[in-house]
Amino acid sequence: MMATDRRSFLGTLLGAAAVSPLAAARRSWQDPAARPLAGCRTRFAANIEAWWGDLDYPGRMRRAAAFGFPAIEFWPWRGKDLDGIARLAQELGLEIAQFTAWGFEPGMNDPKNHDAMVAEVEESCKVAQRLKCRMMTVVGGNDQPGMTQEEMHRNIVTALRRCAPIAEKYGVVLILEPMNVRVDHKGHCLYGSEAAVKICRAVGSAHVKINWDLYHMQLSEGDLCGHLREGFDQLAYVQVADTPGRKEPGTGEVHYNRVFRELWDLGYRGYVGCECWPLDDEEAAAVRIAAADVW
Repeated sequence: MMATDRRSFLGTLLGAAAVSPLAAARRSWQDPAARPLAGCRTRFAANIEAWWGDLDYPGRMRRAAAFGFPAIEFWPWRGKDLDGIARLAQELGLEIAQFTAWGFEPGMNDPKNHDAMVAEVEESCKVAQRLKCRMMTVVGGNDQPGMTQEEMHRNIVTALRRCAPIAEKYGVVLILEPMNVRVDHKGHCLYGSEAAVKICRAVGSAHVKINWDLYHMQLSEGDLCGHLREGFDQLAYVQVADTPGRKEPGTGEVHYNRVFRELWDLGYRGYVGCECWPLDDEEAAAVRIAAADVW
């Protein structure tokens, strides 16, 4: 190769290297037809509490649809314009993958709260029907003074056994979410998949399963694929974020390409909720999530 040709060739390579795959993908996003998540094999749901926080909820839903998300998820339904959400979801072709029906306090791990939980689950099931939503997250609760973890877990089983017939009546699945106590939820009584699997098997209902948040599982126990295989019979829904930082897949230590392949090979075809906070911005986060869905 002649010297001038070589210099020209190297200049071309250096110019190409200066444009990262992420930058190229983001540049293509300027085309309104380029929806970063529209072609994904995994069906992702945007958590509209974590994404587009500078917009109102209708604005967040519109952005989710524009990015190619087929579904959304959110936290408690109280205080939200449910009729507006239902109308806009239908207009945009979005599904409501899940929302939160029972949170950290008061804990279902204390029997004195069980009557209130039963009533709230019934109300939430009615909301789920209005939203054409088939799953609702429930949370075990923070540590109760004077109770052992074993006692609190038994109380969770009792509460879920009471709520299971209600969920069945409305055709809804209650998804129990284990947390992590290392970073985000110190003092919470339920963390890691093994305890959650044990609880759901004890309840013994097709309408009580697990919201398997892989972010919490990585912090609590690791071996994500191994635990998925061992407890897959109790999995109903999946959420993702990378660690450290709870940002989108592709920003931390988890090789999500391998994990998404494991879920696919196990037969999971449900939604994967993106309960993660974008590291740079939502466009870059969507591109990284799409890249993590390639194997």
